[in-house]
This record gives sequence, C-alpha cells and structure tokens, in this order.
Amino acid sequence: MAYLGIGNPQGTSRLAPLVLLAAVAVAIPLFLDGLASLLAAWSTPEYSHGPLIPLISLFLFLREMRDRPTTLDPAPDRRPGLALGGLALIVTLVGNRTGIPDLATYGLILWIMALVLVAMGWRRGRRHWASVFHLIFMLPLPQVVFWQVSTLLQTISAEIGVALVAAAGVPVLLEGHVIDLGVYKLQVAEACSGLRYLFPILSFSYLTAILYRGPFAHKVVLFALAAPLAVILNAVRIGVIGVLVDRYGIGHAEGFLHVFEGWVIFGVCIALLMGLARLMWARAGVEGPMLDLDTDGLVAQARRVGRLDGAPALAALALLTAGAVALDRPAPAPESIARAPLATFPLAIDGWEGRRSFIDAETLRVLAASDHLAAEYAAPDEAAPVSVFVAWYARQTNGAGLHSPEVCLPAGGWEISDLSVKTMPQGFEANRALIRKGLDEQLVLYWFEQRGRRMTSDWDAKFWALRDGLVTGRSDGALVRFVTAILPGEEVAVAEARLMAMVDAALPPIAAHLPD
Repeated sequence: MAYLGIGNPQGTSRLAPLVLLAAVAVAIPLFLDGLASLLAAWSTPEYSHGPLIPLISLFLFLREMRDRPTTLDPAPDRRPGLALGGLALIVTLVGNRTGIPDLATYGLILWIMALVLVAMGWRRGRRHWASVFHLIFMLPLPQVVFWQVSTLLQTISAEIGVALVAAAGVPVLLEGHVIDLGVYKLQVAEACSGLRYLFPILSFSYLTAILYRGPFAHKVVLFALAAPLAVILNAVRIGVIGVLVDRYGIGHAEGFLHVFEGWVIFGVCIALLMGLARLMWARAGVEGPMLDLDTDGLVAQARRVGRLDGAPALAALALLTAGAVALDRPAPAPESIARAPLATFPLAIDGWEGRRSFIDAETLRVLAASDHLAAEYAAPDEAAPVSVFVAWYARQTNGAGLHSPEVCLPAGGWEISDLSVKTMPQGFEANRALIRKGLDEQLVLYWFEQRGRRMTSDWDAKFWALRDGLVTGRSDGALVRFVTAILPGEEVAVAEARLMAMVDAALPPIAAHLPD
C-alpha cells in the first residue's frame, strides 16, 4: 500500500523536493493556455498590476513559513490535497477543452493550493490559504462578469459625478453614461468605470489587512472599505473633470491630464486606507509597529523546501497531473457549419424594404463578432422603420462572445426605463426594453440564439456555450435585436405591433443564417 503521509518513514524527505519539482514540470504543459491568456490580460490597463501578485504571494508565503514551527507534522494527512488536486485538474481540463482559458487559470490556483496541502499535510498546509488566495487578484474577471461590473460602476460613477457637478453650480444632464454640459458632452466610458483602480486597490487592501497587527475586525474593515472607497473617489474624479471641463475646456478630459488625475485618485485612496489603519491602530492601543514588515529570515525559508516529507503523496499528485496531461485534448474542430453569411440576408422581406447600416471600426473591434448584420427596414403602411441587428460568433472562447445590450445602451446615452421578458407568438421568450434619451423613446426586442435554442439571459447563453463546447466542440451563438422608435404621441402598443410584424417576417431568413 502506498504511503500518503500518515507517519514519517526514513528517507522520504530526501526525495520529496525532487518529486515536487517533477510535479511542477509535469503540470506546465497543462496550464500553458491559461498562462498565455493571463499574460495577455496583464497587458491591459485593468490588470497591469498582475505580474506583482505572484511575487507578493511568495512574500506572504515565506512570512507564514517563518512564523510556523519548523518541526514536521508526525502524522500529516495529505488526502485533502490530493482531492483538491483532482478537482483542479478537472477544472483545467474543462477549460482547455472548451477553449476558455480563464477556467485553466482558476484551476492553476487550486492546483497550487493542492501542492501545498500535499507537501505539508492538511494541518500545516491549510494555514497558508491567505497567501495562495491572494493569487486570485492576478486573474481577469470572466468576460460576462467584467461587462456587468463595468457597466454598474460606470452608472454609479456617472450619477455621483453629475451630482457633484450640479452641486458646484454647473448646469448638467445625465443621459445613460453621457454627461451633457451643454457645450461639451463627456462619455463615462469603460475606462472611467474605476476598474483600473479597483483591482490593484483590492489587492493592496488585502495585503495591508494581512500585515496589519491589530484586531481581526480592523482587518475586515480595511478590506471591506477598499471597493466602495475606490468607487466613490472615481466618481469624485469624474465630477472634478466635469467642473474643470466646464470652466477651462475639454483638455482636462483628455491626454496626460486625464491620466494624471486618475493616478492622483489612486494615491488618495491608498492614503485614506493607510490613514484609517493608523487611526484604528491608535485607538486599539497595541504596542509596536502597525504593519509587520519584518523581512528577516525570509530567504532562509526557501531552504526548508529541502526538508519536505511526503514523496509518495507528491508522486501521486504528479501522476494525477501526468494523467490529465495525457487526457488533455483541445476541443475538436466542429464540422463545417452550414450557414449563409449575413451579407446575403435579404433586404426585401414580406413588404419590408431594407438598407444596410454603417458600423464604425471601433464598435466592430469591441463587438468582435465573426459575422454581423445591421440593417434598417421600412414598410409603406408603417410610421417608422425597424432596425435589425444580428451578431454571430463562431466560437465564444478566449473572452469573445455575447454580451447583453444592457451593457451597450447606456454608452450611447440611452437609459433603460423598463425591462421585462415577453412571450412571443412563435413560442419563445425575448427581452423587451423601453429605452429613453432625452425626449426620444425606442422599443427594443432581443434574445440570444444558441444552436437551436433561444434564451433571454446572457448567463444561460454562456452556460450552454460551455456545455456544448465540452460535449460537441461547438460554442457558436448569436445576439438578435430589433429596435423601433416610438414617435411623439404614438402609443407603445402601436410601436410594439410594428416590431412584432418585423420579427415575424425576419425569423425565417434569420433561421437560415444561424445554424442549429
């Protein structure tokens, strides 16, 4: 029977470090795609702090080793580590097969924690959860979460910023994420959502909470206040920019000044967090330094790797990992999908006559669709045209894929005044949105097409893309959207009937262009 760490047989510790290195070497091919996507994410402004996170986690890990007993656990239980390692490998295999590298990066962190638990045993290894958990701050958010969080933060920042501008006596109007100052209009874009500051500030507050030598409740407060503080200060930044633009011109919202103002806000946030920590520390009356920044003996902790035990358990994890590498296969290339390109979508449909609409290059870049249709249809007996938009994605992987119009509409200055789910006469459900911008109103119907399924939730769409990518190798899907204006004095029901008529006429040709 293989020894899994219950006891301490002679000679095991000599082999353990070599087996640990072998396990790491075996794991590298399995996590390559995830690591490549991580490096790509770190090149973006939101995650540019990423390369520092592993170094900080290593520092925290060495501190934890220094502060723990150097004696080996006489009866370490390494089974939890092997179980967690198995889970990590499953998550990574799913990510690799479906072409979703984010899953592989999550699996990597789980695998690192499993390695710690196997090498040290459950009793000692679990004490290192804080340093390993810190690695999560280097990971990008899943794309569907990123867009929703970004949109929410844009909305909050814009509303607070406009309130500050109005309080300064400047006439201002907010339409979606567009701040109207009369002469100038400022868009609270994705870059102004505050995510560029939120992620590094969360990491900083987590590190500060660990190093803080005061009561645990103080640590919780320091970490919990980081996010709202970053959001509020970002909103203050937007308000200040609005006032400066009104008084001194648009230059204060562009170029170096715009970037510099962001760094000032970041510095102020850090200063406020440290000031709060200092205040709580003084009230607690604890002697000594506020932060444990002692680095003595950290380098020597690396030598303790040579005293590890549990070579058989580490070998078992290495074998599990090697088995996962052997099973690792990319998603099979789907057979040629029979579909007509959307460029051939008819412009004459049951009495409706259409013309194609122009989409600028930047919007197409953000959209990142494999194929799309943008057209406007009019009928002689209808008072207003209907816009038809279809974005089709051949594969919803590597961050590409569908996201809800709820994300895009505020960027154009539109506000969603009503959002509900409507059962269509054709037997499926669609999202129905009433949107406003100033005195203009529009009615929107949209849904997601996922290989023969129609659904209203982008979360459902992501789930089925993951499931089908794993089972069939296909993750194609589309967003279908119909929009019409509500004319002055026109009843919403009349505009809705116009939309429904266009949907009824367009569904058959859409089915030919979006494969099951």
